[in-house]
Amino acid sequence: MHSRTSLFALIVALSAAPATAQQANPAAWPAAESPAAITDAATEAKIDALIGRMTVEQKVGQTVQGDISSVTPADLARYPLGSILAGGNSGPYGNERSTAQDWHRLTEEFRDASMKTGLGIPVIFGIDAVHGHSNVPGATIFPHNIGLGAAHDPDLIRRIGEATAAEVAATGIEWTFAPTLAVPQDGRWGRAYEGYSSDPDLVRSYAAPMTLGVQGELVAGKPLAPGHIAATAKHFLADGGTKDGKDQGDAEISEAELVRIHNAGYPASIEAGALTVMVSFSSWNGVKHHGNKSLLTDVLKGRMGFAGLSVGDWNAHGQIPGCTTTDCPQAINAGLDMYMAPDSWKGLFESLVKQVKAGEVSMARLDDAVRRILRVKAKLGMLEAPRPAAPDGFEVIGSAEHLALAREAVAKSLVLLKNNGSVLPIKPGAKVLVAGAGADSFAKQAGGWTISWQGTDVTAKDMPNGQTIYAGIAQAVKDAGGAATLSKDGAFTAKPDVAIVVYGEDPYAEFQGDVPTLDYQPVAATDLALLKKLKSQGIPVVSVFLSGRPMFTNPEINASDAFVAAWLPGSQGAGVADVLVARKDGTPVRGFTGTLSFPWPKTAAAPVTDPLWPLGYGLKYGEAKPVAQLSEDPGVDIAAALNVDRYFDDGRALSPWAMSISDAGGARPVASPPVDSPAGAIATRSVDLAAQEDAKQVTWTGKGSGTLSIAGPAADLNRQLTGAFALAVDWRIDKAPARPVTISFGDRPIDITGQLKPGQVTTTQIPLRCFAEAGADITRIGTPFAVTTDGAFAATIAHVRLEPITAAVSCPAPAS
Repeated sequence: MHSRTSLFALIVALSAAPATAQQANPAAWPAAESPAAITDAATEAKIDALIGRMTVEQKVGQTVQGDISSVTPADLARYPLGSILAGGNSGPYGNERSTAQDWHRLTEEFRDASMKTGLGIPVIFGIDAVHGHSNVPGATIFPHNIGLGAAHDPDLIRRIGEATAAEVAATGIEWTFAPTLAVPQDGRWGRAYEGYSSDPDLVRSYAAPMTLGVQGELVAGKPLAPGHIAATAKHFLADGGTKDGKDQGDAEISEAELVRIHNAGYPASIEAGALTVMVSFSSWNGVKHHGNKSLLTDVLKGRMGFAGLSVGDWNAHGQIPGCTTTDCPQAINAGLDMYMAPDSWKGLFESLVKQVKAGEVSMARLDDAVRRILRVKAKLGMLEAPRPAAPDGFEVIGSAEHLALAREAVAKSLVLLKNNGSVLPIKPGAKVLVAGAGADSFAKQAGGWTISWQGTDVTAKDMPNGQTIYAGIAQAVKDAGGAATLSKDGAFTAKPDVAIVVYGEDPYAEFQGDVPTLDYQPVAATDLALLKKLKSQGIPVVSVFLSGRPMFTNPEINASDAFVAAWLPGSQGAGVADVLVARKDGTPVRGFTGTLSFPWPKTAAAPVTDPLWPLGYGLKYGEAKPVAQLSEDPGVDIAAALNVDRYFDDGRALSPWAMSISDAGGARPVASPPVDSPAGAIATRSVDLAAQEDAKQVTWTGKGSGTLSIAGPAADLNRQLTGAFALAVDWRIDKAPARPVTISFGDRPIDITGQLKPGQVTTTQIPLRCFAEAGADITRIGTPFAVTTDGAFAATIAHVRLEPITAAVSCPAPAS
């Protein structure tokens, strides 16, 4: 037992001292009071016997995890990997929309192959089931965590964990990379919606219930109960505390703040029996977590008593100084037990075997990592013969019970921020216009990590058991004797009694969701225009705002009679109608109970220090709290924050823009270390041109189509268009293209193959009018630079920017 009082005193003392990231002070950290029984003497004896019979290759294999997009069951005969994962853009047999039956078949193929090699230790299969079994069409999709935080209901969280585990287990998968225990402090972070709250106390209160829901109660000497799977407390540590909210960034904070805010959920999850912890991409005061021994070994495993396995994030070990994705003994020496090496697994396996045999990785450290992995497999019943079968049948996936739970969660997550004139609930018999881009869009209401990584292509076919928000409202209004009409642009023939406008952020995940400010629609505010149009026609307007974070929406709030923060509710749009629409007796199925788990910003500045509405705010029906006219001053220089003119310099993308590479296997952020695209079509590395690492060398291998792109928030470049600007790229062509090469601005590619001659650094200049004439919407440019080819090609890029045209420049031919 540790003393909370003495810990607090120590934290206060530490807060005045400079952080020492490379050597954390374990005494400053809370210890898990009574870690659940992950293992027992009999299990350890069984593990001892297995380790004693394992070769170096078999031991190393246990510590490596490959992705289904780059490893096959047949590969396990040569490479005895210990784990397989399915990443955000990976589906069985190359199909992101595979059925539950296909998922089960694939997991069994990998498991059967692993059982035929070595000692017959099966692989453990992991997946990102972060708001339901969200890779599987027809599964129950719950609200993202930001919405669940607004519900302030730990019992609801446990029930969601149980339902998710049951659906995942039915497909033969034993491990989910959840719950996320981040405590996001800056809403500009693209993963803010994966956090329950910016309040560490709320995150702490949810950590154990979700862990227990996913895994069940642990009992010494017994495996998890049927229908339960391994949970993952992630991402250790302070992924929600990085400077400026940058994904994979650096938390420049004291150790006291690291403990008090960002470690809040981990002790509770460990006490509840979390079998795994995922290490964060991010850093603490300049030191990457994947290489921080004081945190991974001394704090997590020592002070906090974690007895399970620590797993890395997607090739994140390659970001440790001195490492590559295929060569990184520093990570396992720091305390990482399992490398997530989705496409680098083969090279990593081979280098680790050599490093163990050369003594660069000690046998003791390797054995400890293997022991922890086998403990988790034992707790899952995977070392038993025969292994316990998963629950029979797939009927649990999208079951009526789980759908009802998701609908309940949606209703409890809604937060009422304005209700002037008591326009809500919608009265019985009303004629209702439902408008906005999010009204009939499963993609916008489900958000990222749904079917695909970014979630942008979700359709009704993916949600056969769901309803869009419009469908839910239409049914509820009809049941109450009224009628609802869908009109995305707000047009109508008969004037409605009220308009419900559903709008918000487009889907995103991870770094692609990072934004420079909290201003909603800083460019081309089409949703505000729709609200104002309806309001000017004398129609009461209700805003249902879909977002992965609170945003500066004062103009939209002013143009609305009622404003509801609906977050990312998932598949059960009827849950929104349960609260907004009254039945024939004049009362809704449920009232508003949700309150803010993040402060709502008064301006577009972040982090939020002076909120418009604080944590815990939320109106109830019957409360008369009219919202007066709000200031529409964003409080920051939006144009400067957007940086619409400069995209790449000094070897990196310039804020708010981010560089990535993509191919048929998905997308990957470009970092300082070498990066390969998932399917191997394109690779990048930092090189020296005029200064150290001031450029990026990009190589297209010819293994399919690959794209290097720079993307960010949509920018209005109409001024630059009328001012005769051009997209300018300073680069050196290192290898002549074997196939056509295009440069895209927005979504319009132009063929520049004829301009690409190997030699010295040159400037390619394409007038913006060329892209506009090809059909690009210059008022909303979210991808100002992309280079694509499906053939071999190589170039070193120094600068990408907009610049005035100083001489006559003709347009290359648009790509066919």
